[in-house]
Amino acid sequence: MSDQPVPLGVLLRAASPDRLPEVAAEHLRRHFDADPVEVYVADLTLSGLRPLLSDETADVDPAALRCLGSQWAGSETTAGGTTRMYLPLNSWGERVGVLRLELPARPEPELAEQLHFAADELSTALRAAATSTDRYRRAQRRDRLTMAAELQWELLPGRSLGDERFLVAGLLEPAYDVRGDHFDWALDDDRLTVTVLNGFGDGLESALLTTVAVNAMRNARRAGADIVEQAELASDAVHDRRGGAAHVSTLLLEIDLVGGQVDAVDAGSPRCLIARGPEVEPVTLEQQLPFGMFPEAHYEIQRFRLEPGDRMLVVSDGVHAAMPGGRSPFGESALLSAIRRTRLQPATEAIGTVMRSLRDYHAGADSEDDAVTVCVDWRR
Repeated sequence: MSDQPVPLGVLLRAASPDRLPEVAAEHLRRHFDADPVEVYVADLTLSGLRPLLSDETADVDPAALRCLGSQWAGSETTAGGTTRMYLPLNSWGERVGVLRLELPARPEPELAEQLHFAADELSTALRAAATSTDRYRRAQRRDRLTMAAELQWELLPGRSLGDERFLVAGLLEPAYDVRGDHFDWALDDDRLTVTVLNGFGDGLESALLTTVAVNAMRNARRAGADIVEQAELASDAVHDRRGGAAHVSTLLLEIDLVGGQVDAVDAGSPRCLIARGPEVEPVTLEQQLPFGMFPEAHYEIQRFRLEPGDRMLVVSDGVHAAMPGGRSPFGESALLSAIRRTRLQPATEAIGTVMRSLRDYHAGADSEDDAVTVCVDWRR
């Protein structure tokens, strides 16, 4: 290992956005004697990994998948006596993928810390570069997206976000054919805004309605407007497009990350639940009109409070109201059972548990609706 290599972050910022994995791999080979090196990106469903540096076609290394799920680094000794390391690629809570590398020997603590730092630099660079090249988005996909799904995935703020105060994660299904269901969030100082939406109808028109609503709320929020003004601007924008013939059901939440108070505008079908210890209770809110039903609609804030350690889940009607084969709605019992099973999981894993339970509930039958689950853990 050379004495003072050029920092990886400097090399990545100078590199072409589509060549970041190669630049990182060369840096790790040259200065850490790492060989081979593989960079994996998480697929759209966060259930698999796709290699960027090889044509690996077999099932991905299970240790790499465990690293993605747990977000803990791991290592193992290979048959050849080298040490294989797995480092999570994570940027502000977003699970980007996994860095796998082999070293001649188990690294000393100082060297391991440098490798962790290199993984962090690569994570941030990969996420930033995704707007400038299709390479990483293409690798994430196991199938072609519908046009509606393409709109929805481009509109997302990410799939998770967090720091020492909170962790929020969201998941859309079916990933390759999602229509009007969507989520959005934004962090500003000690306020976290979370929104779950469901555009009326099917296909591209449903996705367009949701896109109009999300961008209207972002426009108002970025101008300093509160959640009432955000809701009213979004409602007006949707009504201007469809004249009341279609709507967007929305739950808009603003969470005080210091005191735990939640301001809410309930404009439709998304449902909110709180898991506090072993208990799961629905949040009772008075529903107001979905966005776009009438011109110049007005909304009011309702409030409830989180306690430290609470888990809040918001699900669209594609989750809580799912009735495959005319069975009772999923939300009446199966949803509560699924949420209880997530107690020991981080939010990033809990959303997958809920969605897998929903798929199991459908028992192989095609879902009649798309679905979104958002989970917020308030760590305080």
